[in-house]
Amino acid sequence: MNFNEIILWVIIGVNALVSYKGFNDQSFFRKYEFHIGSIRAGEQYRMFTSAFLHADIMHLIFNMLTLYFFAPVVIAFMGPLAFLLVYFVSLIAGSLLTLYFHKDDYWYRAIGASGAVTGVLYSSILLAPGMELTLYFILPLPAYVFGIGYLLYSIYGMKAKNDNIGHVAHFGGAIGGYAITLSREPHMLYDNTLMVILLTVPIIVLFYLAKTNKI
Repeated sequence: MNFNEIILWVIIGVNALVSYKGFNDQSFFRKYEFHIGSIRAGEQYRMFTSAFLHADIMHLIFNMLTLYFFAPVVIAFMGPLAFLLVYFVSLIAGSLLTLYFHKDDYWYRAIGASGAVTGVLYSSILLAPGMELTLYFILPLPAYVFGIGYLLYSIYGMKAKNDNIGHVAHFGGAIGGYAITLSREPHMLYDNTLMVILLTVPIIVLFYLAKTNKI
C-alpha cells in the first residue's frame, strides 16, 4: 500500500470508527453532531466533528464508496496534499454554509461527511470531465450527471426535511471543492469551460430558491 492509498484509507477508517461509536453511543452522537443551538452557544468544534458521524450504516457506506471512487482522481491529478486540502476545505465550507442557512433554526441538527465528499466529487469531475461511473454496479453514468443529480437530490432533501443528513453541506462542499480546484488548476476555465458552467447549475438553483423563499 503506497502513501496515497494510506491517506485515503485513514480518512475512511476514521469516518468508520467515529460513525460506529455514534451508532452505539447516543450521548457521544449528541455531543459531536452539528447542532445550531450548541454551536451558537460556543461549541464550534461540532462544525468539524459532525462530518465524521453518519445517520446509519448505509449513509456511511454511500459516502465512503463515493470517496473511494473519486478521491484517487484528485490525488492523481493534484497530489495527496491537495486532496487533503480539498477534503477539509470542503468539510468546513459545508458546515459554514449550513450555519448560514440555518443560523436561526436553533433546533437544526445534521451529520455526515457529505460536504467533504461532494467537494472531492466536484474536484474530480473538473479534473476528469469525461470519466464515467457504474451506478449500482450496473448502469453506466457520466460522473458529471451523478454530481449534478446528487446536488439536485439534496435540494429535495432540504425541502422534505425528513432526515438529519446535512443536505446544505453538500452545496458548501461542492463550492469548496470547485473553488480549490479552479484556484490550483485555472486552465480548467479554458480547457473544460462547459463543465465549469454545468457544475454551477445546481448551486445557482439553490441560491435562487433560497432568495425567493422557496426552500
